[in-house]
Amino acid sequence: MSFKIAIIGAGSVGFTKKLFTDILCVPEFQDIEFALTDISEHNLGMIKAILDRIVEANKLPTKVTATTNRRQALEGARYIISCVRIGGLEAYADDIRIPLKYGIDQCVGDTICAGGILYGQRNIPVILDFCKDIREVAATGAKFLNYANPMAMNTWAAIEYGKVDTVGLCHGVQHGAAQIAEVLGAKSSRELDHVCSGINHQTWFIELKLNGRPIGKDELVAAFEAHPVYSKQEKLRIDVLKRFGVYSTESNGHLSEYLPWYRKRPDEITRWIDMSDWIHGETGGYLRYSTETRNWFEKEYPQFLEAASKPIDPAKRSNEHASHILEALETNRVYRGHFNVKNNGVITNLPQDAIIESPGFVDRFGINMAAGITLPEACAATCMASINVQRMSVHAAIAGDIDLLKLAVLHDPLVGAVSTPEEVWQMVDEMVVAEAAWLPQYAHAVPAAKERLSKAKVKTREWAGAARRSVRSIEELRAEKAALKQAG
Repeated sequence: MSFKIAIIGAGSVGFTKKLFTDILCVPEFQDIEFALTDISEHNLGMIKAILDRIVEANKLPTKVTATTNRRQALEGARYIISCVRIGGLEAYADDIRIPLKYGIDQCVGDTICAGGILYGQRNIPVILDFCKDIREVAATGAKFLNYANPMAMNTWAAIEYGKVDTVGLCHGVQHGAAQIAEVLGAKSSRELDHVCSGINHQTWFIELKLNGRPIGKDELVAAFEAHPVYSKQEKLRIDVLKRFGVYSTESNGHLSEYLPWYRKRPDEITRWIDMSDWIHGETGGYLRYSTETRNWFEKEYPQFLEAASKPIDPAKRSNEHASHILEALETNRVYRGHFNVKNNGVITNLPQDAIIESPGFVDRFGINMAAGITLPEACAATCMASINVQRMSVHAAIAGDIDLLKLAVLHDPLVGAVSTPEEVWQMVDEMVVAEAAWLPQYAHAVPAAKERLSKAKVKTREWAGAARRSVRSIEELRAEKAALKQAG
């Protein structure tokens, strides 16, 4: 087979390499073209060198090109994969820093909550630019695979306003299933048959069978509470399982910021999180991790380049959906996964226009969703709160409506649990002014926001958060990796 895959945001070096090697694990795909594009020539140069080394080491006919000209990369592409981070770590730092001044403590801040909503405002205009290019220069019927957060908002905009065939992809379901299989004593997650449904980052394991045997709430709670590691790392997640009756796909830290109950006061935050790793609830944890990862990659790049000389091992193909979707579409080998698409009746008790994440099957006819799923009422209620925020956020981003943006932030579950309307109005003004370089649709609103901030009456504080850690140096990271290697 010969076709073209374009990767936008290919400067996300580690993830691009994973997608690339996964796709090349499909025997029929070795003669395809990868067109890499990014706004950073530096990052493009690094990832192209790595992928070229992989092609050379494995003696493949695969073609790899790299350009900062996005339309050139998209020209004739059958598949387009996006893994962009609009505004980079600079804007992301404001997504965490500014809400902290108003008492809003986020672990990740890339899906909803104050940070995720502003992240969506930065992404959506660019997503629509991608879609315009796809419509104009990509292959007829090209499919857009969006990995970029905020997943639901980006996918919503691409489908509703970009008018491009789009699917949103995430790996939360796979990670959650692996946890459940482990606590139940399974040898492999393949022994676990699971149905997950909801919205991205708020998806729920509504049906579980281990080797054909149904698993109920009580057995699952007991298994998690008996686990020596997860019982400590996933305290909040286990508490939600006890109360809702079903397990969430999302990590302790992610889930904590989508709900109004666990991060509303500093003492509550420290009660429910675990500091053994960022993902379990650390304040600004993903920002710290991302910063350290970028610094580590820059410093240790020669080692990453050397590692690219190893043969591709199909046994190490990851469970990221992209390669399996492409394989199913092109070869008709059926693939079952969980995909982000417009609801349209898939989940009976969520709105039709919402972007849901639910089971589907892929073959040469496309992605076919399993329809008629009804969520437990508590799960549906929790999802509805986020869907309403997402809908307002998308509409605000399209219209450049700062008043609607403020209402979206006001209705966010965690923001609403922490902040007053006056605080929200001032915080959004501050975030829009700070991130104006990436918010062209709000250019008309920035002067008035600045004027209001000059007369601001709401008191703020410089607060690091309830559980913040400093970014570690390269030397500290090396020492930690050496200690882990010795212990292992």
